[in-house]
Amino acid sequence: MEPYKATAAAHPDGIVDLSVGTPVDPVPELVQRALTGAANSPGYPTVWGTPALRDAIKGWLEKRLGARSVEHTNILPVVGSKELVAWLPTQLGLGAGDQVAYPRLAYPTYEVGARLCGAEAVVYDDPTELDPTNLKLLWLNSPSNPTGRVLAKDELVRIVAWAREHGVLIFSDECYLELGWEAEPVSVLHPDVCGGSYEGIVAVHSLSKRSNLAGYRAAFIAGDAAVLGELLQIRKHGGMMTAAPVQAATVAALGDDAHVQEQRARYAARRAALREALVKHGFRIEHSEASLYLWATRDEGCWETVAHLAELGILVAPGDFYGEAGTRFVRVAFTATDERVEAAVKRLGQ
Repeated sequence: MEPYKATAAAHPDGIVDLSVGTPVDPVPELVQRALTGAANSPGYPTVWGTPALRDAIKGWLEKRLGARSVEHTNILPVVGSKELVAWLPTQLGLGAGDQVAYPRLAYPTYEVGARLCGAEAVVYDDPTELDPTNLKLLWLNSPSNPTGRVLAKDELVRIVAWAREHGVLIFSDECYLELGWEAEPVSVLHPDVCGGSYEGIVAVHSLSKRSNLAGYRAAFIAGDAAVLGELLQIRKHGGMMTAAPVQAATVAALGDDAHVQEQRARYAARRAALREALVKHGFRIEHSEASLYLWATRDEGCWETVAHLAELGILVAPGDFYGEAGTRFVRVAFTATDERVEAAVKRLGQ
């Protein structure tokens, strides 16, 4: 990417970097206050989190996801979702002879996690068509990174039923769930999907995108109490604990809806502007009904598109970074500032 980044950076008006989905807007004031208010935390934090944190997560799961009968044993804070994704297969005790499956187009860290423990990485279009014999961990990702595709409720019901029938553990990466635009994402923890039982399913959630807390590493998992209980013991010995001030900040963030709606409005405006400009420029947008990305193509190799946009001073991510099925697509993030998005729109229109 470096040559294309250099080309884009040479634009007279500077680079518009739409290649990474990192937040650029301010951390909400109430979250900053909670963080600094807990700055005098000289003791070790607990891996399981404070009771206040677990209460906040429980309340959010029930209010936002529609989950029912959530207990503290169904909750476990993690140090950002990426470390969880990368190290989960190892912490589950997987290794040679085991399989970890994830979508054909996916966040690369799913594969990294499988490789770190020596398991076999397997991609799928429909997970229920996989051979379950050696399949120990099935990753779902809805809304999808990179495509923004949302799995419908009936699809989730079918997949959960299949996984339970074959004894396959599901981890559902739902970090973009609050960023649905043309679809309403549903969690595997919703009673219509899980049937009121969390057996064999765990959902992964993060505050990085919804609350601009990527720099805080604030995330959590929720679901099967037996699975989370084992992970809790392992993570205790591994020292994988969320810092006490971050726990306090997470409580504040989960208890406030106003900042989430404000951020959604910012992203919605940026998304609409970029989508219109890309279409007028000759792109076709596929999926993209949720998340922070537009999955775009000009029906050419992704690197040709990256090069074309770099000449306009715009940097995007090549689709093949997410799998061979993405070789004719690019992922366009709309996490840049309003000013940079406006610059991109102007350049695409020239």
